[in-house]
Amino acid sequence: MNPIIYAVPVFLISIAVEAVLGWRSGRKIYEVADAVTSLQMGILSQVGGLFTKIFVLGLYSFIFVHLSWWHWSLNNMSLWLIALILYDLCYYWNHRINHEVGIFWASHVVHHSSEYYNLTTALRQSSTGAFLGWIFYLPMAVIGVPPAMFVGVALIDLLYQYWVHTELIGKLGWFDRVFVSPSNHRVHHGQNDYCIDKNYGGILIVWDRLFGSFAEERDNEEICFGVRKPLHSYNPVWGNLHYYVDLAMASRRARGIRAKISAWFAPPGGWRHGPIDHFEPTLFVRYSTLASSHAKWIGVIGYLILMALALNFLVIFDGMKTLNATVYALGIALGAMLLGQLLMSTPRTPQPEHH
Repeated sequence: MNPIIYAVPVFLISIAVEAVLGWRSGRKIYEVADAVTSLQMGILSQVGGLFTKIFVLGLYSFIFVHLSWWHWSLNNMSLWLIALILYDLCYYWNHRINHEVGIFWASHVVHHSSEYYNLTTALRQSSTGAFLGWIFYLPMAVIGVPPAMFVGVALIDLLYQYWVHTELIGKLGWFDRVFVSPSNHRVHHGQNDYCIDKNYGGILIVWDRLFGSFAEERDNEEICFGVRKPLHSYNPVWGNLHYYVDLAMASRRARGIRAKISAWFAPPGGWRHGPIDHFEPTLFVRYSTLASSHAKWIGVIGYLILMALALNFLVIFDGMKTLNATVYALGIALGAMLLGQLLMSTPRTPQPEHH
């Protein structure tokens, strides 16, 4: 049984608690349409991941069996801890490259596309990340980390990162200096100048301190979340594909084979010789629409239905024929697209937010 299934009730309860606490504190940390979009992207990520796990785990297992130097014991808890640390190091470099190379950013931008920072943002995950992300973890197979141990520490690393996506927990002193925390991960999700390409760690923030990518959250500058080129859509499928379209168009416009290939591997902002453009927090405008309260309620109810279908899909996937599984998955994706379209309605007149 997919362990994510058992985590879903914890996710939903903690999201509800965070929303209530945010409302009671008078802070706008949730917006219904944005939260529903994040949750739908989480659904699509889990559904799509079932189709790639066979390839990824199959390749990892092949290298482990045929190319590994030795095999680690599953009964040694010290080796489990070492494997977790090694996984987190691999995750750091995977995450860093996701921000520094265009074709990798095309999948990772999904996670950064929300302009809110809450527990639903943690679930706003890519449906295409597995296509290239597996490359960074193959060294673990070579040094003998068994597939079961690899899956176990990967799950621990992933679940740890859930709780740090919140504005309600402030700085934590010494903890912030060693581990990834809400404070230093807020920096990672910020558009502010000092936040760009910082704090990549999964569990340990010491990697960022070691490799020069750490930035501490500033008390005198409120963070604006999201990306410099905003998504401006509640369509979760488009949210997964839009940057690939941008790269394809940039490659098409480029002259010469070398330039066309280079367009896919340029940094997300393109090749540049100077600093990135300045971001002015006082001019920041969050995307929102004029979707009615009825449309938002339909979006919430629709999400719960799609979640139930997705959980059913996770349970029965292994026994399904490929064609049937593909049709089921496409049906879930179509439902998510329709709900996103319902929530988009007429965009509001932008008004800068005060920070």
